[in-house]
Amino acid sequence: MEIKGNSASEIFENVRELVQSGRIVSGQTLPPVRDLAIALDVNRNTVAAAYKRLTASGIAMTQGRLGTTICWQATPGEQEGTGADSPLIDLASGNPNPAWLPRAAELLSQLERPPRLYGAATINAELQQLAAGWFDGDCPPGYQVELSHGAVDGIERLAAAHLAAGDRIAVEEPCFLGTINALRIAGLQATGVEIDEQGMLPQALENILQRGAQAVLITPRAHNPTGCSLTAARATALRRVLKKFPHVLVIVDDHFALLCDSAYHSIIPPSTHRWALIRSVSKALGPDLRLAFVASDAMTAQRLRLRLAPGMTWVSHLLQDLVGVCLTAPAVAAGIGAAKAAYTARRRELRQALQAQGITATAGADGFNLWIPLQQDAREVAHRLARRGWLVRSGDSFDVQGRVQALRITVSTMQDGQAVSFAADLRQCLDE
Repeated sequence: MEIKGNSASEIFENVRELVQSGRIVSGQTLPPVRDLAIALDVNRNTVAAAYKRLTASGIAMTQGRLGTTICWQATPGEQEGTGADSPLIDLASGNPNPAWLPRAAELLSQLERPPRLYGAATINAELQQLAAGWFDGDCPPGYQVELSHGAVDGIERLAAAHLAAGDRIAVEEPCFLGTINALRIAGLQATGVEIDEQGMLPQALENILQRGAQAVLITPRAHNPTGCSLTAARATALRRVLKKFPHVLVIVDDHFALLCDSAYHSIIPPSTHRWALIRSVSKALGPDLRLAFVASDAMTAQRLRLRLAPGMTWVSHLLQDLVGVCLTAPAVAAGIGAAKAAYTARRRELRQALQAQGITATAGADGFNLWIPLQQDAREVAHRLARRGWLVRSGDSFDVQGRVQALRITVSTMQDGQAVSFAADLRQCLDE
């Protein structure tokens, strides 16, 4: 590569132009500071300053003895819910069952609130009260609550408030599609932590934190894609690990809280300086009512509040009003309870059908999905299933660093009898 420039600014601009034009590609290592300084006949501090700016801008990342490497450029990646137009039976969407969502239009007539103007508080008083009942006992004392447009939006806002491009963030391996995309676009390095049926492995997390990760993102219940939830013992073990790293930002994505069968177990130790617990309503109320409560330490709440200032990225008070009606209406609460029971029944039905065919799914799963580990190429199995009329999600869609051989099956909209048919077809696909 031919890098030019006589000043730190010129070197930075030249490298950026080379990256944008494709003449330097993602993963390529830049020359060592000393070598480039000699080639350009400039002081080593000049090159070091240019590299530092490239890192701060998210164009490159410094990897110690491995040198300075061009970051992988953000791409949209796979998305949830992309099989709506497919002629196949869609078991890949990751969506809730639309028949079990409240009818928002019918609830709008119950809203009799005056219009809110610039300068209003970022969160309605009614939702503040609801949040207190939801978070008390699950958060360290002195927490404050703000809102975001769903869990992934909350994660993005928290990352922007506390992290810099190039920072490492520990996530589950495999990891949720939306999270992977959000972190990639933010220029963060998602680092996968091995999990089992009880969640993140404590020693694996500690190893990554010792290597300099600045944040950890954990799903305590209904992990997507595997459906696993933290046990009390595993949460305690993770809390012990995090206690050793009080500077690390801890984000807990409790996205399925309204529908979970599993109990919540906190991993946030009192010593942690920066933390947030996110609870979304969109799984129970639908993506159109995408809103999440974000409980956090006071400093984090203040930073979120600045980003939520009216006129910038506040969460609509009309949306807040509608969510407030949903969360307090007895009929909606009954509907959420019925949906929770139905999702549990669908998971159980499919698990039993798979077991009858000698196929094992992850035990103790919660959420919309079942996770089926495989001993063969998951993409090929997914293609075979497609030829039999089934659309499923291959496990490698959720890869962070490793290659996951598994299928994620969304049970939300399965009809009576489909579980038995699908399990039989999967058995034949595995035996081909």
